[in-house]
Amino acid sequence: MSEKFQAVVIGGGPGGYVCAIRLAQLGLKTACIEARGSLGGTCLNVGCIPSKSLLNLSEEFNKAKHLFNKGIDIGEVRLNLNKMMKNKDKAVSVLTKGVEFLLKKNKVSYFKGHGSFKSKNEIMIKDDQGKESIIQTENTVIATGSIPTSLPGVKVDEKVIVSSTGALKLDKVPKKMVVVGGGYIGLEMGSVWSRLGSEVQVIEFLDHITPGMDKEISSEFMKILKKQGIRFNMQNKVETIKKNSSGAVVSTVDKNGNKNNFDCDVVLISVGRKANTNGLNLDSIGIELDEKKRVKTNKMFKTNIDNIYAIGDVISGPMLAHKAEDEGIAVAENIVGQLGHVNYDTIPGVIYTTPEVASIGKTEEQLKELNTKYKIGKFSFMANSRAKAIDDTEGFVKILADENTDKVLGAHIIGPHAGELIAEIGVAMEFGASSEDIARTCHAHPTFSEAVKEAALSVDKRAIHS
Repeated sequence: MSEKFQAVVIGGGPGGYVCAIRLAQLGLKTACIEARGSLGGTCLNVGCIPSKSLLNLSEEFNKAKHLFNKGIDIGEVRLNLNKMMKNKDKAVSVLTKGVEFLLKKNKVSYFKGHGSFKSKNEIMIKDDQGKESIIQTENTVIATGSIPTSLPGVKVDEKVIVSSTGALKLDKVPKKMVVVGGGYIGLEMGSVWSRLGSEVQVIEFLDHITPGMDKEISSEFMKILKKQGIRFNMQNKVETIKKNSSGAVVSTVDKNGNKNNFDCDVVLISVGRKANTNGLNLDSIGIELDEKKRVKTNKMFKTNIDNIYAIGDVISGPMLAHKAEDEGIAVAENIVGQLGHVNYDTIPGVIYTTPEVASIGKTEEQLKELNTKYKIGKFSFMANSRAKAIDDTEGFVKILADENTDKVLGAHIIGPHAGELIAEIGVAMEFGASSEDIARTCHAHPTFSEAVKEAALSVDKRAIHS
């Protein structure tokens, strides 16, 4: 007789494991199925966590090389890539085991294996030995995340032609790296290897990097990355990538029809991700997908089948771990009859380069498209005391507020600790705050957060320090 559960979550990533824990907290007998062999999904295993570890370590290495400029004399600074990678792997291991402990603590049954639908109330689990078992479920949440996409005709081998996964575990620093795609992931990984000694070339099909970001921030970001030594070839379409004895050649054509060839040791393909719906047997039970093969859901995260739900990267919306987490909690609460919801207008996005880039709410371009009248407040870190004191002054804070009501509609930050500073604005927006509310809130001195206050003051043209 197969075991019966009130709720089963397929996928143990940030959305899946959080959803499973919340379901258990709400009193449901819950199971979580994960095929990877370790919990945490892409984020903990081959995404957010290992990349942030390498971003931090590569930045520490870069800083150490320049300490003598700041009156700190040390010996020769050398890179030990093997030790750096072990440090990264340790962070991943500690966190994935931590998630397993949390499932156990909350009495969630954890199944290691590939989950798929046998029927709308039966889930087949196939473990890594090929052994199959079936569990019964009253409700199922699909939380299988996303996988990297490639280019037509380009085969990723994770050695010469790599995805973000392969870029996290190179065994030596490439002399030359070509990054195809100027989005979040490509720029983060390009920054890592650039700081460790690679000559990094970014090839982007559009005329700007970080599509969807506020254009002013995007332009400033590209200027700073260029100063750091990263080179850009914009409006170039990749035609072929061919491996050879020394690495690969990336052949492109630009907007004027000119052809270019880029020799390199490693090519990082970073052109986006797609919903991971393969192998779930969705067709057999009639789950509807959209044109991008994402699971279709309503506002309650319910699919066209009453007892089956979906969250995270596998449905529409930004592919962000924290978005998936919020959806996991919301859908769990919906399943038990509560009113879980996610405010998609206050989901921040962060690029963890140096400097960091963070964004929340609407961009200028979006407000113009919506014909919304707005005011802008900006403040440069060049005029921030804390930033000046530690010589970290690149970037600025930009706040967009409604011209009539002063309600904060969006904020965009490039500069030190931008990923942390954006949270203050997120809280303000969640409560429907005006820029004046932020401006009238006392901020500690000297802190980076004072730049947020000054940008809020600047909305009304009353900044003090600029």
